[in-house]
Amino acid sequence: MTSELLRYVRDNRRVCPVPLRWKELWEMLPNRECVGGGRNSALPIILAAWGDTPALIKMLRLEEHIRYAETNNVLSEVDKFLRGLAEEEWAHLGDF
Repeated sequence: MTSELLRYVRDNRRVCPVPLRWKELWEMLPNRECVGGGRNSALPIILAAWGDTPALIKMLRLEEHIRYAETNNVLSEVDKFLRGLAEEEWAHLGDF
C-alpha cells in the first residue's frame, strides 16, 4: 500500500501538499512529541522553510511522513487524506 501511495503522490508532477494541508497531514501522525533533540516525526517543510527548500527535499519529507504513518498504523487515514486533496491543494514541480 505504501508504494501505491508514493506513486500517487508523485503523479502529475506533485511535490507535496500546500503548507496548510501538509500541516493537517502532519497533525494526523501519532507521537509527534519532542524526543531528545528532535521529534519522533519530522516537521513538515512549511512557513519560512517553504521558500528556501528544494522540491526534492520536500518530496523526501512527504515520503518520510508516509512511511512514518505506515509504521504507526495510520497509513489508511493518511492515504484517504492525500487522495482526497484537490489538485490545487498540491504543490507541483515548477511551482517554486
